[in-house]
Amino acid sequence: MSSSLYRLGLLMASLRWKIIALWMILLIALGALAVGLGGTFSSDIEIPGTEGQRGIDNLANRFPEMGGASGQVVLGSEDGAEIGEHRDEIEDLMAQIADVDGVAAAPSPFDDVSPGTRSDDDSAIIAQFQMDGQVGTFPEGSLEEIEGLVDAADSADGADLSADIGGQVLQSSEVPFGAGEVVGIVIALLILAIVFRSFVPAVIPIVTALVGVGISMLAVMALAAGVEIPSVTTALGAMLGLAVGIDYALFILSRHRDQLSAGEDVRESIGRALATSGSAVIFAGLTVIVALVGLFVTGIPFLTIMGVAAAATVALSVVVALTMLPAIMGVLGERLRPRKVRALMAQNDGVLPEPDPEQPRRRSFGTLWVRVVTKVPALTILLVVLGVGALAIPIKDLELALPDLGTEQPGTPARDTYDLVAEEFGPGYNGPLLLTADIINTTDPLGVVEDLKADVESLDHVKEIQMATPNRGADLAVVVVIPEGGPTDQSTKDLVHELRDSAAGWEEEYSISDVTVTGATAVGIDVTDKLSTALLPFGIFVVGLSLILLAMVFRSVWVPIKASLGYLLSVAAAFGVTAMVFEYGWFNAPLSVSVNGPVVAFMPIMVMGVLFGLAMDYEVFLVSRMREEFTRTGDARASIEKGFTASAPVVVAAALIMVSVFAGFVTSGWFMLQPIAVGLAVGVLVDAFVVRMTLVPAVLALLGSHAWWLPGWLDRALPKVDVEGEGLHAVLEHRHWTQEHGAHALRLEDTVAPVVGEKGTIGPLTGSIPPGSLLVVRCADDAARGAFLALAAGRLEPDSGLLAVHDRLAPDDLGAIQGRAHWIPAGADVAARLREIPGRRLSTAVIVVERLEDLAHSATSIDDTLVERLDALLESGATLVVGSRRPDVSDAERLLRDSLRDPRRLSALAVQRSTASVPEGALA
Repeated sequence: MSSSLYRLGLLMASLRWKIIALWMILLIALGALAVGLGGTFSSDIEIPGTEGQRGIDNLANRFPEMGGASGQVVLGSEDGAEIGEHRDEIEDLMAQIADVDGVAAAPSPFDDVSPGTRSDDDSAIIAQFQMDGQVGTFPEGSLEEIEGLVDAADSADGADLSADIGGQVLQSSEVPFGAGEVVGIVIALLILAIVFRSFVPAVIPIVTALVGVGISMLAVMALAAGVEIPSVTTALGAMLGLAVGIDYALFILSRHRDQLSAGEDVRESIGRALATSGSAVIFAGLTVIVALVGLFVTGIPFLTIMGVAAAATVALSVVVALTMLPAIMGVLGERLRPRKVRALMAQNDGVLPEPDPEQPRRRSFGTLWVRVVTKVPALTILLVVLGVGALAIPIKDLELALPDLGTEQPGTPARDTYDLVAEEFGPGYNGPLLLTADIINTTDPLGVVEDLKADVESLDHVKEIQMATPNRGADLAVVVVIPEGGPTDQSTKDLVHELRDSAAGWEEEYSISDVTVTGATAVGIDVTDKLSTALLPFGIFVVGLSLILLAMVFRSVWVPIKASLGYLLSVAAAFGVTAMVFEYGWFNAPLSVSVNGPVVAFMPIMVMGVLFGLAMDYEVFLVSRMREEFTRTGDARASIEKGFTASAPVVVAAALIMVSVFAGFVTSGWFMLQPIAVGLAVGVLVDAFVVRMTLVPAVLALLGSHAWWLPGWLDRALPKVDVEGEGLHAVLEHRHWTQEHGAHALRLEDTVAPVVGEKGTIGPLTGSIPPGSLLVVRCADDAARGAFLALAAGRLEPDSGLLAVHDRLAPDDLGAIQGRAHWIPAGADVAARLREIPGRRLSTAVIVVERLEDLAHSATSIDDTLVERLDALLESGATLVVGSRRPDVSDAERLLRDSLRDPRRLSALAVQRSTASVPEGALA
């Protein structure tokens, strides 16, 4: 991967203006598409298959008057008279509402069939109206027209009637973005300016992150025209996109700046920065993406959509960091090199002088910190576990629910009406339950409805039955139940479960069927229960994934276990502090939290998914440097200190940026997002500074060299992942070798490869051939000969050593090697296959002919122009590798040598299986 990223960095730097222009064109095009399609987001959160959702769907089909979103008009007498004194005004208002396009029904609250609810002192009444569809599907301007009618009634001259609108219809799909998000970005900019000690490089990560977020959000808006997307998706995507976009750019840009500070060439530094930090960014991005896409294990459609949209935003942030960022670095060029370094290089003919070895190095705070936490590692571990455990204690009081209008900001019509209803009528009127039953088999539908009403009234936690009626076809009964508690109270949840437990008995007693408890409140309880149930399988998925991924990266058993346990500590702290803020009410004022109570039901699972990816980011950036030092020196304790000192500053800056961005979204005041933002901000803070930078060094110090132990069988089973650009060293070495020895089509250096389909190996092989050569591989052992041919064609990965085909190295570039190779199997018409090879890019082509006899037979018996074709291919720079079953020179090989225009192009290699006593493979 690192070699491909190195070349990508060089390419992006050379095409810098074109790449930037392409991103800008894409941004503008998606903006135009989003505006043109006019997509809208959904405020409904539903789970198909739950009882509550099934009941809602049933009502929409069989009782459409009650199937749409409901609204309330709370009317109060201001002159001390009973509310009935204002009957004419109220009925006139409801008649006007009934005439609005999109309103299914707006009956007078004084009707006998559907009477409104009166307050205890008879000074106020609730009038209900029903829309044709759910929120977001109303005709344009209909809701605004209703609000205008209510406001007009409330402010009419001489009127002694107050009117307030509320209910489901006021649920907004608009995402509030305000000053808090801007402040978060400004803080991130200040942190970057401190890290880089310059304003110019500090702006770059902000720009690239905004471009990535802008493109992804516009794409989601365009998709919303045809796909139902929850409104919280955009806010979640923007929050994650900004955070990871800035961080990923920081990782790459900081490496580039370090290399420029060391005097490296600008273009070369861009390639190297992408090959090293870019590899880690890809891995980090993939962990976040996999965790977010992994939300499909919950089986909840809206959560899957949110996860996929957020994952796409993160993926786009990675792509922007790998393409647009190096392009911008190429445009700015020398201006990104620190001024002092530029001045020194200008004074020394463009070369940075060697540092004075006698000048003492200043000991960094990172070095002091890691020495403190690893001095008595067991004590450090104990303190961390106790401290994080204390933060996690409030988890026991964390309650989950879907937000209702009571979580809106104070002062908004929705919140004011919600509070007014709770105060004047009781909290249950803000969350009525709908009991539906199929009564088609009964002969007395009205009697059954009355009996059902009486049974429901007798249950605990029922305040009153607001309405009980069959539909027009008398085949479906609906009982509107007002609970004693509010929509998120435990008593309401208990009532829903009790109603459902009683359903079977009522079905048997009254010969009815399909009794369901539904309505917005019941649907919210169903969604919450489903999400709570999904937490365990999702947690197992995330932790299991982290164990596998980190074992691949660090080639260790203990490092992944330690990382996963640390992640669980971070999650526990995030949940505990969230409970402190939203359940206990701590820090409500500075965080703009306007209500305490249950948090949004998908907060835990979303925080777990996102925090997993971010925690793995910090783990990789910190521990990979430690592993690199340990691999090089074998000194476990010294490798912790050196790796930590090198990585800690960037991780500190990245974590602070994450926290500032998440904290900015907390102050938005949107209850749907606030708990997620708080959880992520706290989770990142604890994970970066307490877990990764304190607990991790202590655990590694306690384990010593055992931290890097991995059983041999597991090492062989796990694929190798290069996240620190280790493959780049081989690329640069091969480039230097090429500059010294000239271009070669095939180069092997101590290469050992497995025999195909059998036990054994070939090699070590050392040698090279220039482009335009014909190499005959001699070996009577079919499996050993086939292994070498497969190596040359990129079909086999070497066990060790170096394999380079032109400028591509295995194993990183096996795909590119295969793309340039042409394989002609045994028994094929060689002449015909050679004619099929396109004439372009022959200078990098490798043609593998499995059997020399087929080539000789085609040349002598089938196509007498074949040798001319071979000469033309070799002249164009193509390289042929041909297998021969003879261990020595065969007649076919002699014929081929004598037929070529330049016999010096032909060389031979004798190959045999590796043995303990024979040096294997030599160019002849």
